[in-house]
This record gives sequence, structure tokens and C-alpha cells, in this order.
Amino acid sequence: MSLKKRLLSNGIASIFQKVVRVLEQLFLVPFFITAWGAAYYGEWLTLTIIPSVMAFSNLGFGSAAGNSFVLTYTSGNKQKAADIGRTGLYIITIMILVAMAISAIVIVVLNYFKVFDKSLIDGTDAIIAVSIMIMAQLLMFYLQLFEAYFRAAQRAALSINLITTKSAASIALGLLVLLLGYGIVVFATSQLLVTIIFIIFYSLKGKRVLGLHKTYVGVKDKVVLKSITTKGLSYLMLPMWQIIYFQGTTFVVRIVLGAEAVAIFNTTRTLSRSVNQILYMIEPTVFPELQNQIGKSNWKMAQKIFRISLLGVFLVSFLGFIFLALFGLWLYNMWTQNQLEVPETMWYIMISAMLFNAIWYITEMVFRAFNEPKLMGWFGMGSALASVLFTYILANYMGLVGAAIGAVLLDVILVFVVLPHGCKLLKLPVKDLVRNGIKDFKELYVLLTHKIQTLKN
Repeated sequence: MSLKKRLLSNGIASIFQKVVRVLEQLFLVPFFITAWGAAYYGEWLTLTIIPSVMAFSNLGFGSAAGNSFVLTYTSGNKQKAADIGRTGLYIITIMILVAMAISAIVIVVLNYFKVFDKSLIDGTDAIIAVSIMIMAQLLMFYLQLFEAYFRAAQRAALSINLITTKSAASIALGLLVLLLGYGIVVFATSQLLVTIIFIIFYSLKGKRVLGLHKTYVGVKDKVVLKSITTKGLSYLMLPMWQIIYFQGTTFVVRIVLGAEAVAIFNTTRTLSRSVNQILYMIEPTVFPELQNQIGKSNWKMAQKIFRISLLGVFLVSFLGFIFLALFGLWLYNMWTQNQLEVPETMWYIMISAMLFNAIWYITEMVFRAFNEPKLMGWFGMGSALASVLFTYILANYMGLVGAAIGAVLLDVILVFVVLPHGCKLLKLPVKDLVRNGIKDFKELYVLLTHKIQTLKN
């Protein structure tokens, strides 16, 4: 399959995945409330905080192992790739066991202080259900490594479709449990069952698609183990700085401007970033192919993929900016039923963030493609701390408008530090981005026009 066809397949698969993920977050909510009641469901959401927090480490060691595997395999060193696969499986299993032990300690401590007894949910049911959900989350630690098999085999679309199928199965089985009137233990068990079946099938399918195990037997390698561990810890910085940014700026607005200002600030940020959801579908479309070209040292094609992606997402974000500038406040007032009043200047500042966000977000993909998360982690951490600090200072002097400037500052800083380093990794001069990017778009336009004309004839 050609690169263009793979990108198209990845794009279609990503769209379906996004739709199912939205359904996963929203579809079951009314059924939860009907079956369990609003208060009981609220307690359940509180309990799921524990497995959600445990899932954070999945962004670390799984990503480190998976990206190392793809880069090594596509470079032609298949024996080392097999070693990385074996070593990655080992360290992820160790992490799961460690996480299980930590989870058990947390649950015992919470139970000792009778935290579960204060809930509307029966204490025993709560402990059992949380334990089951934690296990389901921990098994997903393997996903990043097994996903690498599909990326290495240039079958990313198949991987995305299988993950989407898993999400759909979780929704369907969860809905059945709720309609039959079962409680949290059965619901949690249904999710664990789907996860177990999925992980087993997904891993076997990935191995068969790649076929590496037929000719190469991996061994546990101490050097690889150290590398994955180091990079895994670096990947953990990525969610950390996002937590600092989002929660930190929210907290600052609360202590400086009050509770109502928090409602205005967060709802404005949510709606102003709505167009970003489109951008987040582009990244999984191009990332597998970009990483494959990097692994093969095909710099010309890797640069071209990056240029088209960067200019494409900026164009989408610019159109989104125009749309929200014209209709955003009207949509906001309708969405909030005119209960919140947003300063007009604040609105334009907040929606401007998407222009900067588009640039650094797609560039951040380059760091992951090279499996170099440490630098991006430090960039994000520094920018988040600076943003929180300036949000505090400016909110004191300029109110919500100042808070908006402080919040957008993160995206501005990241553009100026992330873009040059991303281009440097790709051996791409920054000045060539626009010139060659426009040329790439012209070639793409001619190609699409020719194909459409061919179909008409």
C-alpha cells in the first residue's frame, strides 16, 4: 500500500475513533443516571479517579518501548527490535506488578480510614469494583508496545480500527449491564472482560501482521532496559506539565478572581479549544508514517510529511479562529444560556491560542517520533510554570483579560522553543517551512484534481 493510501486509511480510521471516543464519554451518561441515580453515579465517578490516576504511567514506559521498537525495526536492525520487544514486555509487566502493589496499599489505607464507608456505594462493592477497574487500566499498559507492531508493519489504520472496536464493545457491554439493572461490580467486570479479550487478540494480531517472531527471538537486554526506563520517566513529564498548566491556571483564577470567574475562564477555554479536536485527529493519521520515514532515514519524505501536516493544521486552526471570532460569542451565550458574561477582549485572546497551539502540537509529534521526550518535557514544564505565574500576576492587574493573556502565554512560548528544535531533529531549516510547504500543497492539489478528473471520466 502506498504512503498516500496509508495516510488516507489512517485518517478515516482516526475519524471513526474520535466519534466512538466521544460516544464513550457521553453516550452512557443518561443510562448511568437512569439506572443508578445521579448521586450514586457521582460517587462512581469519584471512585474511578483512582484507576484513572494509575493509568498515567502508561504514557511513559509503554511509549518509550513502542517508539524504540518502531525506530529500530524500520532502520533494519530487526534482532535489536526483537530484543526491545522482549525487554519492553518485561519492564511493562514489572510496572504493572508495582502498580498493583501500590494500588493495593492505597485501597487498604483508604479502607482503614473508612473512606469507602462514607460513600453512597456499599464499601465492599466499592473496593471490589475499583480493584477490577484498576486491573483493566493496568492491562492497557501493554497497548503502546503492541501498537508499535502495527506501526512497524505500516498497518496503523488496522490498529486504530481494532482499538475503536474495543471502545465500541466496552460501550455495548456496559449498556447491556445498565439496562439489565446490575451494579458497579458487574459493570466493572464487563469492562475488564472486554480489556482482557482485546489485549490478547490485539497482541497476537500485531505479532502475526509483523511476523518478526517467526525469524527473530528477542532476549532481555540490560542496555535496552536502562534506555526504556530513562525515556519512560521522561515521558511521564508530558502529562505532569499539562496538569500543572490546566489545574494551576484554574486554581490561580479561583484565588484571585473568585468562583464565577473560574466558570467563565474554564468554559471559555473549553469552547475556544473545540476546533483543536479536529487537529487531534490529524496527529494519529500522520504520526505512524512520519516515524516510519524517520526510522528509514528518509529525511526528504519525513520533512514533506511534517511540512504538509504543519501547514494543514495551521490552515484548519485559522479557519476555526475566523469562525469563532464571528460566531463564537453567540455560541457561547447559547451554550451557557446567557448565565455567564465573557469580556469581548478576553474571548479574542483565548481563541488566538489555537493558532499557536496548532504549530507546537504538531511539532511535538516529532519529538515522540524520534523517541526524544525529555526536551519536550522540560519545554512544557517551563512554559506551564511561566504561564501559571503570569496568569497570577496579570489577573491581579487586568482581571479575566489578564488571566487569558497568562493562559495563552504557554502556547506562544512553546511555539518559539518547540518549532526550531523539532525542525532541527528533522534536519529541516525553519525558513524552508513555508516556501516548500506551499510547493507541497500545490503538488497535492494537482494530484487530487487529477484523481477527481480520472474518476469523472
